[in-house]
Amino acid sequence: MTTAPTGTPAPTTVAYQEFLRANGINPEDLSQKEYSDIINTQEMYNDDLIHFSNSENCKELQLEKHKGEILGVVVVESGWGSILPTVILANMLNGGPAARSGKLSIGDQIMSINGTSLVGLPLATCQGIIKGLKNQTQVKLNIVSCPPVTTVLIKRPDLKYQLGFSVQNGIICSLMRGGIAERGGVRVGHRIIEINGQSVVATAHEKIVQALSNSVGEIHMKTMPAAMFRLLTGQETPLYI
Repeated sequence: MTTAPTGTPAPTTVAYQEFLRANGINPEDLSQKEYSDIINTQEMYNDDLIHFSNSENCKELQLEKHKGEILGVVVVESGWGSILPTVILANMLNGGPAARSGKLSIGDQIMSINGTSLVGLPLATCQGIIKGLKNQTQVKLNIVSCPPVTTVLIKRPDLKYQLGFSVQNGIICSLMRGGIAERGGVRVGHRIIEINGQSVVATAHEKIVQALSNSVGEIHMKTMPAAMFRLLTGQETPLYI
């Protein structure tokens, strides 16, 4: 492990200060120790933990299908910041094997297919595994039942504490590692649906940023993968696999 010379900030400190400056905060106004002290007093809040820790939500399913038939699903990434990054069921083809089974719901997280874990794999790899099921007549899935909307709880004691994520047109596009937003369950690639009980689906970007910037105390948000949001609102045509 290398250490910075005396009087020279460590690279992580420099990166943190640059993050603050990029978000309009003077690093001198808030020391890293002050921010770390707040982080250390907060429990990790993650929607995944709630669903994954309930054994009733963890299911092994057997699906029947015809040889040559696609599974009939659309999957999207769970988003960077998930406890177990995998794919989420975003849409099902009417009359397809997945929908016919009656065992799956939009929002379900797929952990494995026929014994092959999907956790941590790129989206394209997971899609390839699903496409490879075409000539099979039985498919075994391990899933965690989750609602399509993710609940986020950020605890911000004072406005001087940077939230630690950035938003563009309602979509979370970056997240500071170890920040209060990450601890609150914020995920990159998710579309913000609601802030403190108020829908922001049709809210302008500037007003979303303003609402977040001025929020203090407990900040409750509901989010979902942006790709799923586009599918559910008809902005994208589903490509079933």
